Amino acid sequence: MKLNNKNIRNSLLKLMLLAVGLVSGNVVFAQEPVQEYMKLAGENNPELKATFNEYMAAMEQVPQVGALPDPTLAFGIFLQPVETRLGAQRFNTSVSQMFPWFGTLSAKKDVATQMAKAKYEAFEDVKLQLYRDVGTTYDELYYLDKAIDITRENLDILASFKELARVNFEGGRTGFVSVLRVEMEEQELRDKLSLLEDKKLPLKAKFASLLNTDLPDSIAFPDTLQVKTVMYEKETLVDSVLVNSPRLKKLEHEVEAMANQEEVAKKMGLPSFNLGVNYINIAPRTDMDLPDNGKDALVFPQVGISIPLYSGKYKAMRREASLKKEAASLRKEDMTNSLKTTVESLYQQYRDAMRRVELNANLSDISTRSRDLLQTQFTNGEMDFEEILRMERKVLNYRLEEARARVDLNNIVYSINYLMGK
Repeated sequence: MKLNNKNIRNSLLKLMLLAVGLVSGNVVFAQEPVQEYMKLAGENNPELKATFNEYMAAMEQVPQVGALPDPTLAFGIFLQPVETRLGAQRFNTSVSQMFPWFGTLSAKKDVATQMAKAKYEAFEDVKLQLYRDVGTTYDELYYLDKAIDITRENLDILASFKELARVNFEGGRTGFVSVLRVEMEEQELRDKLSLLEDKKLPLKAKFASLLNTDLPDSIAFPDTLQVKTVMYEKETLVDSVLVNSPRLKKLEHEVEAMANQEEVAKKMGLPSFNLGVNYINIAPRTDMDLPDNGKDALVFPQVGISIPLYSGKYKAMRREASLKKEAASLRKEDMTNSLKTTVESLYQQYRDAMRRVELNANLSDISTRSRDLLQTQFTNGEMDFEEILRMERKVLNYRLEEARARVDLNNIVYSINYLMGK
């Protein structure tokens, strides 16, 4: 079976996605439906494929810059033959090869290799951003789906409340206003339900764009979104980000590439050598018989040297590389400071989200039990109906807030993992 370059690149891309991307995050994503969507996005996303091809193209630069210049073949005919003792020179042929100063080609290869590594880290960064965006968008869709389910459940509960209020009204234990209050609550919830349904449309479009494919009619969600955790203390987390961030690694390779480029510029300002051979065809003399009459001339070796008299351009090349190296170093320093600040902020948000998950889970349980007690008291005529509705609103709010906190927590962990190169 014949494989073309495109098939080879696609196979290599899939292997890299599995070996580097999903394996490093298998603790986070194992046994979750979102893992399949991440895999699908990794295989289909055009931006990821584009950055991978840029990396592969950069790799092709290495053998190019490390190769010797093409040999020179020259051929000349003497329009006026040059007479020699052995005969007239009719034509000559020469082959020569230019050799740059020692170490120039290896230095150029080092530059190309470091730039290719920088392209790889750019690919890694795009890949990790894609996985983060798929995860956060999936979680946002989960929240809307969960909020819709909770709202529908509350509508069913309100329907039972309305029937209870009607029975109590018919029994003379309460006024008809209790029924009207329930209907008002129902209308407000139906409006919220419509709003939640509408919010799903742009999110589904974004999700389909990330996957670069048509979405199925329904997306698989777990009943309860399991919260992800950060396994490091803040200081360890910062150190891990500074060591593993693809964006920092990219800048490190750029700094190294420019350092090698300085060496290239230095060596290009040194002489190059030319080594060749020259062949001259000689016609035999007819006017006399001489030893080696008409013997062709072969000159080997023919040695030459190129002298870089105009050294100004090479000095400018060195200054250019030095300035670019300094610029990359400054960008790395700025990126380091930015990452530290971002990690500090994300860690604070992570702790806050953890507290909100626990708080709203507890309040949801307490408010649900309180509502059930109030409903029993109302049935016995011991409680105002408004208290039941107020508590039901709290139940709805706490359940929604718990779901929101779970999504926020997981999205923060996705962002932290992205910074850590996971």
